[in-house]
Amino acid sequence: MSLPPLAPYPALRLRRLRQADWIRRLVRESVLTPADLIWSMVVHEGEGEVPVASMPGFSRLSVKQCAAAAVEARKLGVPAIAIFPHIDGAKKDAAGSLAADPNGLISQAVKAMKDAAPEVGIMCDVALDPFTDHGHDGIIENGQIANDATIERLVEQALVQARAGCDILAPSDMMDGRCAALRTALEAEGLQDAMIMSYAAKYASAFYGPYRDAIGSGKLGTAGPADKKTYQMDPANTEEALREVALDIAEGADMVMVKPGMPYLDIVSRVVEAFDMPTFAFQVSGEYAMIMAAAQNGWIDEERAILESLGAFKRAGAAGIITYFAPRAARMLGG
Repeated sequence: MSLPPLAPYPALRLRRLRQADWIRRLVRESVLTPADLIWSMVVHEGEGEVPVASMPGFSRLSVKQCAAAAVEARKLGVPAIAIFPHIDGAKKDAAGSLAADPNGLISQAVKAMKDAAPEVGIMCDVALDPFTDHGHDGIIENGQIANDATIERLVEQALVQARAGCDILAPSDMMDGRCAALRTALEAEGLQDAMIMSYAAKYASAFYGPYRDAIGSGKLGTAGPADKKTYQMDPANTEEALREVALDIAEGADMVMVKPGMPYLDIVSRVVEAFDMPTFAFQVSGEYAMIMAAAQNGWIDEERAILESLGAFKRAGAAGIITYFAPRAARMLGG
């Protein structure tokens, strides 16, 4: 019995690998887990939670609550927490003096979290904007952000954080040469195990607005000769991002970051491909706020949107994501 002649090519039906959940899971190319998340939170000096109006569902936490959050992170399988401070405006000054206070809010929070859950990594922002009365990430001299004077203060801040128990120092200031200065100072102080995750490609973005509400800097630092655009990157640029990343790696950064996240997935992908370096993305406050606002209006499915947005970073090649959604996402993922 002869067989019928073969078709010139087999039927191309890509839907065969989508027909059931089990096969979709089996052939999935990128997988998001709680271990991919860094929980972004804001600590304040008072007691209890303080809701942030522009970030629905998000609140500033007290030091005590941050310690409890560290325990929760451990339970959920979230490996690290990124902590940011809300400082009373009356305590701020032009030099951001409180950034280098060894008994300041960040030091208190780091110590409390490390006492509560030492297995959870703690990441601290190295920048002056939460502490300055003008809202900039640096020292202003003659109407401009002074690069080298700012680095001196950042080194003081970073050493205080490292001594308090911070595991990852994350300079977000975008001053030239700051990674080399931080690494040199850490080595000299015997703090060589402190890691640096550089905000290597941080763009002058419109998506930071809700965060500025969260830390109490409002709309400061967004206009005038010392505009943040003079030190944060132009959103139109890609090649410049690669040069920034290359410099920070050469200066001793252990990991690099792209910020914001979703609008810059192309940058994440290019950095990963170019450097084969642990690369993280920050899903910033504006991204969080847009998802939450749309979900509260019934325009999108909240949980699906959260996981889809986070999965996009993994698909782009990110090693992990800093996100305000970390505890919710971890619970949805079975953490």
